[in-house]
Amino acid sequence: MSLVIRMARAGTKKRPVYHIVVADSRSPRDGRFIERLGHFNPLLPKEKTERLKLDLDKVQAWMKKGAQPSDRVTRFLDAAGIVKREKRNNPEKAVPRKERKAKEEEAAKAKEGADAAAKTAATAKAATDKTAADKAKADAAKAAEKPSEKPAEAPAAS
Repeated sequence: MSLVIRMARAGTKKRPVYHIVVADSRSPRDGRFIERLGHFNPLLPKEKTERLKLDLDKVQAWMKKGAQPSDRVTRFLDAAGIVKREKRNNPEKAVPRKERKAKEEEAAKAKEGADAAAKTAATAKAATDKTAADKAKADAAKAAEKPSEKPAEAPAAS
């Protein structure tokens, strides 16, 4: 059973309030939970302390038991100084989808061109190696023929 510390929506239509709860990861967002750890009211101004209320001791106890905080709860815990949140970097996020697709297609074409060039270079290298090997064979054959062309010397009389 994997535990998650996450937010469960409460409140009325267009007036959300979130309960911060510990729940089984398989249970629905607003469904069954194990324990309520606090609440978050996004309608209040950021300066107000009532905007976020968390029982930090309970949060730490559940994290020691293996509960993983969700992304939004991790942000709250980072602000409280309990968990260090990794900064995310997505430079592609601001680029429109059409431009991203065009860039991907361009990269694919460039890769195909590079593959074709590499294949051509490999073929040329193989041909060069083959001609070098043929030349070496011919030289070896000539070297093997030369000693047989020399006349045999007469055996020395003793």
